[in-house]
Amino acid sequence: MPAITEKNLFTSESLRTTELLGHVNAINSVSTWSSSDHSRQAVGEAFKRMITELEQTSHAQGEPLDADAFFVADLHTVYRQLIRWHTKLPRVQPFYAVKCNPDPHVLALLNKFGTGFDCASKGEIEQVLNMGVPSEKIVYANPCKAITYIRYSAAKGIDLMTFDNADELYKVKQHHPNARLLLRISTDDSGSLCRLSLKFGASLEDTGSLLDLAKSLDLNVVGVSFHVGSGSYDPSAFLDAIRRSRFVFDQGLDRGFKFDLLDIGGGFSSDTFDSVADLVRPALDTYFDSSVRIISEPGRFFVAGAFTLAVNVIAKRKLADEEKVMYYVNDGVYGSLNCILFDHQHPVARVLKKGSQYLYNTHLSTGNHHCSIWGPTCDSLDAIASDARLPYELNVGDWIYFDDAGAYTVAAASCFNGFKTSRIVYLETDILD
Repeated sequence: MPAITEKNLFTSESLRTTELLGHVNAINSVSTWSSSDHSRQAVGEAFKRMITELEQTSHAQGEPLDADAFFVADLHTVYRQLIRWHTKLPRVQPFYAVKCNPDPHVLALLNKFGTGFDCASKGEIEQVLNMGVPSEKIVYANPCKAITYIRYSAAKGIDLMTFDNADELYKVKQHHPNARLLLRISTDDSGSLCRLSLKFGASLEDTGSLLDLAKSLDLNVVGVSFHVGSGSYDPSAFLDAIRRSRFVFDQGLDRGFKFDLLDIGGGFSSDTFDSVADLVRPALDTYFDSSVRIISEPGRFFVAGAFTLAVNVIAKRKLADEEKVMYYVNDGVYGSLNCILFDHQHPVARVLKKGSQYLYNTHLSTGNHHCSIWGPTCDSLDAIASDARLPYELNVGDWIYFDDAGAYTVAAASCFNGFKTSRIVYLETDILD
């Protein structure tokens, strides 16, 4: 991946508004920007190095291998996604959804290149502020906030926040009357993995009365926000939500508000991003002129592909009356693979190491060995895959890996049953120098 140059920086309004121009010299000095193929090679080498070190330590101590699960994180992937975003949606300034993966190295990278941050709690706001992020680069994108959190935001100068109900307006009036408010509207998010409109968003039948109330309370509503659902796979949902936003913009203008900000939320996935962006980009230009600033709240788009998880086979069970083998590994749904429960994911298991043979990125299709894969806890809910198909039968001590393990994994991992969370190993890089 070539370094960003001053020439192509000027093609993006978003890059200008995020002050990325100030980082031109630093970007041009970076020597380790790499292609996705090179990154996969580096990830494979990192896995081999880590496992070899674990095995050498075990051998030196004369004890059986006691290897914890671990991630390999490639920050170059985050960088490439950032460039891809600015190339396809140059008008839209990303505010990274911290809840997706609050890894400090990821946040530092995005902060370095001018990205804003979508925070949903006091804890997330504190983490971002402690990195030196200015308050104007934070949107408090939780429509239903605790009073203490609203007061904290006011004290820290976090003015931009969302609402979707009357009670929230009364709280804001009392505890943060100078807030700059975005009216969160509901969307048709039936084509998404996580339907957020089941919980948040005002209907178009209610937006007018909410704006009337905000006007009577002398609150400053500056625009509209929406979210088509996390992991949306329906591009038309964005178009419908943009049209709804235009309707609410007009409602605001009719009531004397000066709307100048649209937040198009998240829901962007890497595999569908280009086609979605090609629909969203002209729709934004059609319904909103250049006086309207547009931001978004992408999460998984940036980090899903940047983390790969390696787990060790700690036990194996064969049942006489079943053909499938049961494998038990040292991370599961209470740990890093909580995405199975909370994010509706179906991680694909692949063989990383069998015996002395390293197989990362070798067998990308399924095989004929039927098995089930289970996490380490004593809960039967800790099922990673009930019908996995691997190219080989494995033994205790072999390794399995899961690609695309960066979104909604480490963020919600727990130490249930006494198991510790998996550590993260970062590829060497001068990306944060």
